Amino acid sequence: MNRKEFLKSAAIITGAAAVGLYASASSPVLQNRPMRNVALKKSLGLGMIKEELSLTDKFKLAKDSGFDGVELNSPVDFSISELLKAKAASGIELPTVVNRDHWSAPLSDPDPAVRRKCIASVAKSLQEVRDLGGDTVLVVPGVVNEKVSYEQAYITSQNAIRELIPYAEKTGMQIALENVWNNFLLSPVEAKRFIDEINHPLVGWYFDIGNVLRYGWPEHWIRTLNSRIMKLHIKEFSRELMNSKGLWEGFKVDLLKGDNNWPVVMQAVRQINHTGGWLTAEVNGGDRNYLKQISAQMDVIIGYLN
Repeated sequence: MNRKEFLKSAAIITGAAAVGLYASASSPVLQNRPMRNVALKKSLGLGMIKEELSLTDKFKLAKDSGFDGVELNSPVDFSISELLKAKAASGIELPTVVNRDHWSAPLSDPDPAVRRKCIASVAKSLQEVRDLGGDTVLVVPGVVNEKVSYEQAYITSQNAIRELIPYAEKTGMQIALENVWNNFLLSPVEAKRFIDEINHPLVGWYFDIGNVLRYGWPEHWIRTLNSRIMKLHIKEFSRELMNSKGLWEGFKVDLLKGDNNWPVVMQAVRQINHTGGWLTAEVNGGDRNYLKQISAQMDVIIGYLN
């Protein structure tokens, strides 16, 4: 089922005006749609928890630090039963996973065997996140380098993602493509087009708020990608540090102390009536005191929503 058929059937079932789901940011549908309160739970990557603890105790520490969820790398390093046991004991949720093979075996690779490896890995991630009670797998769509041209990456990665759609449909899970420093899909208009050409309701965007500050403004991306955004990653970035000390140094700044204009960013999230439900930290972690600090910073940012 393509995106148009999905939206048509959804409108029949619910009586909703589903045409607004993928309206562009400049569309009258978006402009005239009333804003509502947007709810976001806080999550963090498992690797951010730096204390030497059992899996269950790490989950409990995340919960005690103010987080509702933990994001895992997938295919996971633990058995599903072990993860579910720790989840039940801690009260934590496992809403999303990050596929771990999309860099070493990218979907844009010209070698079909490499692409097949990534497709198999993402398919496993889709099943794992379903088993864990989540709904979304983060996938890097492709990588452009001296051996893979931009146009080649565009065509090849789209075709590979289309091969993943049957696995997404079988599990009911979402494939969310993230904006990363991969020399690919460098503007919100292009990212929007990339998703729309795939044209499937289970393929969207995992928007990283901090990653675009190198070459843009997150609020612009949010308004353009609109309901294509399935989930949100949060990190900070300083252009001054990038320019004075080096590119990657830009990330070495705490939340609320970089160049994100959080009131404006969160207003954009609210304007699109974002329904993804989660804001996941992707920053350097630490001990329980540092995690509580990150949680408190995220509370301030979420407070700008309403």
